[in-house]
Amino acid sequence: MALVSAAGVVAAGLIATGMGGCADMSGIAPQASLRDAASLGLATAAAPTPMQPQTTVAAEWWRDFGDEKLNSLVAQALESSPNLKLAQARLARAQAVTEVATAATLPQVNGQLDVTRQRYTANGAVPPPLAGSIRDNGTAQLAASWELDFFGKNRAALDAALGSANAAQADAQAARVLLASQVARTYFQLVRLNEQAVVARRTLAQREQTLSLVSDRVNAGLDTRLELRQSEGGLPEARLQLEAVQEQMALTRHALQALMGQPNSASPLVPSAQSAIKNIAMAMVIPADLLGRRADIAAARWRVEASSSDVANAKTQFYPNINLVAFAGFSSIGLGNLLNSGSQQWGVGPAVRLPIFEAGRLRANLRGKTADLDAAVESYNAAVIDAVRDVADQVASMQAIGRQQAEQRSAQDAAESAYDIAVQRYQAGLGNYLNVLTAETSVLAQRRLAVDLAGRALETQVALIRALGGGYAAGPAPATQASSKIIAVSARPASANGLFDQ
Repeated sequence: MALVSAAGVVAAGLIATGMGGCADMSGIAPQASLRDAASLGLATAAAPTPMQPQTTVAAEWWRDFGDEKLNSLVAQALESSPNLKLAQARLARAQAVTEVATAATLPQVNGQLDVTRQRYTANGAVPPPLAGSIRDNGTAQLAASWELDFFGKNRAALDAALGSANAAQADAQAARVLLASQVARTYFQLVRLNEQAVVARRTLAQREQTLSLVSDRVNAGLDTRLELRQSEGGLPEARLQLEAVQEQMALTRHALQALMGQPNSASPLVPSAQSAIKNIAMAMVIPADLLGRRADIAAARWRVEASSSDVANAKTQFYPNINLVAFAGFSSIGLGNLLNSGSQQWGVGPAVRLPIFEAGRLRANLRGKTADLDAAVESYNAAVIDAVRDVADQVASMQAIGRQQAEQRSAQDAAESAYDIAVQRYQAGLGNYLNVLTAETSVLAQRRLAVDLAGRALETQVALIRALGGGYAAGPAPATQASSKIIAVSARPASANGLFDQ
């Protein structure tokens, strides 16, 4: 403790004698500032009523659709996806860097064992009888050092590493949310295409029935070969549409298998019926706590914290580096005397290093770290702006799809009724085949549109869930972050206070 106190006195003396004047950081300060919730139009949210849909998202939100096939696909993708494992490997690396930074704050102890056979010069400053002789030299000792972090350099480095590790953890969660949403959306695309195939097969069967009717009327002399050829041309067209849909289904299955980490799987995947999948009721508002729900925003915010700590660390480079060093062991000429009591040696004391002239290196480093902080802040701002836009887009799409589905149902009911009437009139000889073709074109378009709108509704629900964070829950801020606030406060934008806790 006496040595530590002495080292503190030495450090204070260096600053008091004007060495602190070398720490010229004037004119270097961050320019960017964090966007807060108010500037993004995210007002304080009112308490939801029991009848209002919630904006919160469960961690396993895909289970709310009530489709066991989807649940199985997502679980398999989360277990086998290389992209998710890559994010986890990056997290492990960032955690290892944190452990390295933690080790720098603790004492270091090293062992040394040297054995050397040496001929001493006969024409130098070596006295006889060593001069010109060949002897064995040995040294066995322990050396210890401890950097006294008076200016917070190691604490700032540790905070920067913790920020990067937390950012990597948030990135891993963001990768998980993205993967689950991609699997769900791709699966719902397959569901939609499967329903389109059902419509195409229904169309083919319908046209085969129509061809039989036209053939009977031609044989009875009620129609000409023109109507027969028109009806025959509808069959290849229906088969063409079915083949096109089946091709898209094959490609979608391949994309889904790739997301699951099992490309070109032999087992065919048959999706559930579109009508069997539940719709999730989501509140059509942008929640006030959006910034705390998304893993990508959390990662960007942690990178701001890490960059802020890097700036603090760059500032401490201007101040003295004080170490407490000690060693103890044995050293002798002649290995036979190495462990004798007279061969003992030890030493202890402070070691101080102070930058005097660095040719602008320290200021350049500080400018670079400050620029990194500005870049991290602007990346965060871009992320929150894109997040608000993303949620607004999905909310607008959900509302528009709901209105379109209501109008489409009315249009399809009218088209189905018109088609039935046209066929009945044609069978009774009261209408021509052109009326049947016109009504059929309209009803087929409405059937396809109904499937597409239902598919879009499911995919947009998934996109809205992802935009709302996909069930991400931010962990508590590490306690060691508080230790660097005094150093880092001058490098942090004033508007950052309290935003990360939203």
